[in-house]
Amino acid sequence: MEGYKREFIKFLESANVLKFGDFTAKSGRKIPYFINAGEIKTGDQISKLGEFYAKSYLEKIGNKRTVLYGPAYKGIPISVAASIGLSKNGLDVPFFFNRKEEKDHGEGGVFVGYKPQEGEEIVIVEDVITAGTAIRESMSILQSLKGAKVVATFVMVDRKEKGKGEKSAMAEVGEEFGFPVYSVVDVYDIIEYLEEDPKNAENVERIKKYLEINGAKA
Repeated sequence: MEGYKREFIKFLESANVLKFGDFTAKSGRKIPYFINAGEIKTGDQISKLGEFYAKSYLEKIGNKRTVLYGPAYKGIPISVAASIGLSKNGLDVPFFFNRKEEKDHGEGGVFVGYKPQEGEEIVIVEDVITAGTAIRESMSILQSLKGAKVVATFVMVDRKEKGKGEKSAMAEVGEEFGFPVYSVVDVYDIIEYLEEDPKNAENVERIKKYLEINGAKA
C-alpha cells in the first residue's frame, strides 16, 4: 500500500471518522463500518483532510482550474478545505455549496459561494459513495446551472459496493453521468491496513462477509 494511503487511514481512525460496529448507510444498507466526516471538528483535522483531497485532485486532474462543489452538509467543509489545500499548492480554485432549502429573500437561490459560469467545469467533493444516491441528488441540483459541466467527483473512501446492479456504485455513477469518480482510498486498502494488527481480526472478518454479499463484481 502506498504510504499516503496508510497515513490517510490512520488519520481517519485517529479523528474517529472511521468507525466499526453496526450502522445504516444512506442507501439503507446495514454496514459494519462507517465513514463519518462530521467527526472532523478541529482546524488541524479539516486542514489535513483538505491536504489529502488536494493531493488526490492534483494526481488525477493536475493543475487544471475547476470549481469545487460541496453538497450540504458534509460536503461544505470538504469543499472549503480542499480549495485551501489546492491554494497551498499554487492552484486557486473557487468553491460553492447548496442550501437544503432554497432561500426566498436577500440574494435568494439554493447556492452559496461562487456561481459557476457557462462552460466552467465542476468537481464534486463528497465524503463517501455507497450506492450513488447522494451523487444523483447532487446532479439533480446542479442541473439548474446552465452550461456548467461536472467533470469528476472525489470522495474519501470507495466502499467497492454494488450500485443498482453488479457493478460498483462509483462505476455506475461514472457511466451514468460521464465522469470519473476518484477516491483517496478504498475498502480493500482499509482491510489491508487493519490486517496489520491481529486485534482487528473481527472487524476484518465482518467487512469481508459484508462484501461477499454487497461487494461489486466489477
